[in-house]
Amino acid sequence: MKKTTTTWGRAVKLGLLLAVGATSAAHAQADLLGQLEQDTKKNAPSQLVDATFKSTRLINGHTVQTPGEGTLVFLISHRIGPFNSGSYEFFGLDQARIRIALEYAVTDRFEVGVGRSSLNKVVDGFLKYKALQQSTGTHAMPVSVTLFSSAAITTLRYDDGRDHTLPLRTAYTYQALLARKFSSNLSLQLMPTLIHRNLVMNEGENNDIYALGGGGRYKLSKRFSLNAEYYYVLSKYTADHYTNAVALGVDIETGGHIFQLNLTNSPGMIEKQFIGETSNKVFDGGIYFGFNINRNFTVKQRQRKI
Repeated sequence: MKKTTTTWGRAVKLGLLLAVGATSAAHAQADLLGQLEQDTKKNAPSQLVDATFKSTRLINGHTVQTPGEGTLVFLISHRIGPFNSGSYEFFGLDQARIRIALEYAVTDRFEVGVGRSSLNKVVDGFLKYKALQQSTGTHAMPVSVTLFSSAAITTLRYDDGRDHTLPLRTAYTYQALLARKFSSNLSLQLMPTLIHRNLVMNEGENNDIYALGGGGRYKLSKRFSLNAEYYYVLSKYTADHYTNAVALGVDIETGGHIFQLNLTNSPGMIEKQFIGETSNKVFDGGIYFGFNINRNFTVKQRQRKI
């Protein structure tokens, strides 16, 4: 009887030892798999997050987006209104403004452009450089940052006795565009802005205008998205005498074209105008119907990397 008890006790002990050993092995394997998974994530290659926006324009202002290297963009912009101008002006149709522009991507990150606006007969040119691009992976970058600079020259004929030489007709805009694509549907952007005008027309008006813009895009379907844009002017004189620019629009993608339909309180289509010179109030009917038409052409084929 004693031998049977001893044998049974040994069997129980052996079973417990085997169970403990199996549990320890399972924990060790789980730890090893977890460590391997963490190492794999750490060593995962960085992937660029592209197509934050569909166009180089959000509505009135620029986005962080630049076309691919060798791409030429032909851009036509219209603003029709305001609606409160009445039937005599055909509710703004007789006061339509237009801007025609060409943009070219020298590299995937660097873009140049020129344009001409019928409003105040302004000729403008800009430089745009994507300094940082959002990415995932080992060295993830949470946002994209594009630096933007432009010069605008008013070519109106003046007869007021003032000095209107070329330097005094020029205004400059500087922006840092910061955007993040939160998902395949949602992208948001901030636009801190400085506008410098060499000549101001009113007493007490500052040459510099500071503003902070914000906007975003929400993808409704594969080819449609809803866009919004707002610029809050920080400079006191401009804030007291003008109105913050606001716009709401829809992007429609059709092959090589992108149609952007929008409603805005600004007739201007360059930063100097829609940030610093908007005077229409939305709730008073000062709304313009507008559209942008983007057409891309491949001028230079990209060189394939081996």
